[in-house]
Amino acid sequence: MNEIKRIDPRRPFIITAEGLKRITLGEVGNGTVLDFTHGGHKEAVKPCRTTKPATRSLLVAAHTDRGALDDHARQALAAAALLADDHTQVVLIAFGEFKDDAGALGADRYIELPAFDRRSFAPDEEVRALTACVASFSPVHVFMPDSATGDGDLGRRYAARAAASIATQVVELDAAHVASYAHAGRAYASRTLPDVILLAQNAVDAKLPFVGAGEAVKPEGIVPEARVSAYVDLGIEEMDAAQVALEEADFIVSAGNGVSDVAAFETLAGTLGAAIGASRVAVDDGKFTRDKQIGATGKTVEASVYIAFGISGAVQHLQGIKDVRHVIAVNLDASAPIAKRANLTIVADTEETIKALTDAAAAARAARASGESIVETAPVAQGVPA
Repeated sequence: MNEIKRIDPRRPFIITAEGLKRITLGEVGNGTVLDFTHGGHKEAVKPCRTTKPATRSLLVAAHTDRGALDDHARQALAAAALLADDHTQVVLIAFGEFKDDAGALGADRYIELPAFDRRSFAPDEEVRALTACVASFSPVHVFMPDSATGDGDLGRRYAARAAASIATQVVELDAAHVASYAHAGRAYASRTLPDVILLAQNAVDAKLPFVGAGEAVKPEGIVPEARVSAYVDLGIEEMDAAQVALEEADFIVSAGNGVSDVAAFETLAGTLGAAIGASRVAVDDGKFTRDKQIGATGKTVEASVYIAFGISGAVQHLQGIKDVRHVIAVNLDASAPIAKRANLTIVADTEETIKALTDAAAAARAARASGESIVETAPVAQGVPA
């Protein structure tokens, strides 16, 4: 289904592979080239951006989340790849465990630093690690997402420590200049490309027409050993996922008309540590309070994972989950509209699936607490990619 996302009137453009693109109201499509040979469809094979020897580097640094880069970090990596010429390599420094396909995201080389988890606070060590990587690759520019989850703070600390020039909340850039909003968004402040570029979210289209080499580089000899930090990390204060606002939740389980045992559904949410959402029908039936409603007349969510139990997928509900990264639908009807939006559709009874998932999650938690590993688990249901 083609969807038209709402357009920020203050930023009527986006950086793409074709250059700075002005957004046209009513425009649809994302430019993906599909190959319909052999009765199926898939993305056409993308060429490698360059095969020439590198004489200079662009460096991208970002924290990972559970082994993957979030959308904002992918946009920063895409920005560097779009500006790189044939003799420039794009180097990614991943702070945290990294399981993504670096080449598909545009990186030619990448360094994984699993010791620097986003959940920990070690700013001094991270600045030293980034400084060492910069010294090793001597990049022309350093790109980072200007996010509130550590990247923006790290970029500012590094620039201050290295006395490097910096531009923050960049919403426009090309090979000659960067620009940010000024005077409360009524004007732009532009300059030549600085040493450190912190990009605002959604300033760059992360879809690339090419891939990078994706070569892994060992950090030994590049990143210095950790030293004693002046900061004491008190950890993250855990809270009940049910108390997290749906707009801020990263993992949501949502119930529709197909969920009859609300207590079992809530037990599953608690076991998985997920926030609870609902369709308008389930809310109108009194099963859930109005603040749990997701859709055009309820909440719009941007979770990484959204599991929809017994939700058919009315257009209003689909509007509320248009920005979700991964949608999993559990429904007896494989042709329900939600299946067209879902990344994975499980054709199974909702109540049976909820019980099976609850048992499996509880067993996994118990095994983890006792230090054991689950060797074999029974399948919940047959997954059908939508």
